[in-house]
Amino acid sequence: MTDSWRSPRRLALLAIGTVTVLYLVAPMLVIVPMAFTSGQSLSWPPQGFSTQWFDRMLSNPAWTRGFQNSALVATLVAILATILGTIGALGLVRGRFPGKGVANALVLSPLIVPVVIIAIGFFSFYARFKLTGSLPGLVLAHTALAVPFVIVNVGAALRTIDRNLELAAANLGANPVQTFRRITFPNILTGVLAGAVFAFITSWDEVVVSIFMTSARFKTLPVEMWEQVRQVVDPTVAAVATSLMAVTTTLFVFAFVIRRQVPGR
Repeated sequence: MTDSWRSPRRLALLAIGTVTVLYLVAPMLVIVPMAFTSGQSLSWPPQGFSTQWFDRMLSNPAWTRGFQNSALVATLVAILATILGTIGALGLVRGRFPGKGVANALVLSPLIVPVVIIAIGFFSFYARFKLTGSLPGLVLAHTALAVPFVIVNVGAALRTIDRNLELAAANLGANPVQTFRRITFPNILTGVLAGAVFAFITSWDEVVVSIFMTSARFKTLPVEMWEQVRQVVDPTVAAVATSLMAVTTTLFVFAFVIRRQVPGR
């Protein structure tokens, strides 16, 4: 095994992967030191060390409201998307019906359609029902973006289950609800949890759809950051971005650990 990792091909792939990761992560690594600068403006390299910008972030009502609104929306989205995504995954993986491939493509389309097109569509549709600028409208819009991630994770977990376990439960007299509760759900729990985490992250970081769906009275944290960057650029934005990335990174690690677990254990 050790010799295989020393082969030129393996080393080349490792080098390419490392460079790619560094290229993608470099912008974030630049923002973090700037959040701790003692200077009064965003500049590189940062001047000195200070936590004053985190103090200003916590003392600014606009930022704290943004954190609270984003946490509320992301939590509601995670709950709703997990329920809908789990049901959808069961139908797409276990179901047998005409047009299954088309249905699967439509459900997963938010993963490939440009977000700005989705945002314009949501705004045009929700404006007729006066849902723009409201909490329910934003939650529903984010849920549509988050459901595909739940379906992918739960669907992957469903495909690892031995169908004989479910058939045995049915032969022993368990109805479909009991079979799902006692056999299927415990085995797909890791996929459900991972999907919920990805749904939360999707809503937590979303900005394009949020710009169209929020109002002056209700803004999420990414929208507040967008508006602040357009008006006043100071290190407080870097402090907020660092906090946002810290939450997202922690959840990504949590989701990765969950997905590494063996289903049903």
